[in-house]
Amino acid sequence: MQMNNNRIAVLADSCNDIPQELMDKYHIYTLPLMINYKNASYRDRVDITPEEVYARFQEEIPKTSLPLPEDIAAMFKKIKDDGFDRLIVSSISSGLSGTCQALKLVADGIEDMEIVVIDTLNIAIASGFIALYAAELIEKGFDFETVIQKTQAAVKNATILFGVASLEYLIKGGRIGKVSGILGSALNIKPIISCNDDGIYDTVAKVRGRKQSIQKMIELTREKLGDHKNYYLAVCHGDAYTEMLGMKEQLQDLVAGAKIYVEGQISPVLGVHTGPGLLGIGIMLLED
Repeated sequence: MQMNNNRIAVLADSCNDIPQELMDKYHIYTLPLMINYKNASYRDRVDITPEEVYARFQEEIPKTSLPLPEDIAAMFKKIKDDGFDRLIVSSISSGLSGTCQALKLVADGIEDMEIVVIDTLNIAIASGFIALYAAELIEKGFDFETVIQKTQAAVKNATILFGVASLEYLIKGGRIGKVSGILGSALNIKPIISCNDDGIYDTVAKVRGRKQSIQKMIELTREKLGDHKNYYLAVCHGDAYTEMLGMKEQLQDLVAGAKIYVEGQISPVLGVHTGPGLLGIGIMLLED
């Protein structure tokens, strides 16, 4: 792994949903969460793909778990051995997962590195954008303190919007948060879900039916971006590739203008909690 001059590394957990080519480009390390079936455990995105998780849903909906403390410690050691003594970690929301707390606990016990864990209060690529932003700042040569300060300040500028085909997986996984409209499924009411200021799932809009759900997400994205010219953008899916492409088609002008554009399938762990049929949009506003 190529080193940057000021010897700062970036680590993101696997639910940051950063595509491999961007991990490689920005030299971002990744730490997988775990997917646990009755008879075997798999590392998120390493030993199991989203497709495999969806295909097995009929026989078993697996559980998910945090990276083990020893795996976190081993990752920190690897980064140190690669020549980095300062590390910024982008973690998915503490309101949705114990990952952030686990990272902080292990980091507190490491004495030969400066490690700052950033609670992105977000999920999926909206968390990944924080890691990418930190990596861009490091590439520009900012010192450690400035990178931390700017990255921490950027947390409020990242947003995820998503809709699911069914709320049953969020309910089963205990991740329903403040999402109301559970009883709306009979009326085909589809909530648009985001993370609130506490990093917990909340409903930002309710619409009737799938088509309206997609249109509402696009409308909210355009509202959020307004006249901003400097932004990251992502479209993502969980076992709904064709619909994602249709959504992207309607966002072509924004895709073309994005400083970083990302598309793809969410991580297996996130797929467990949202089920097949997820569509989402990630946005991050940058300083103009």
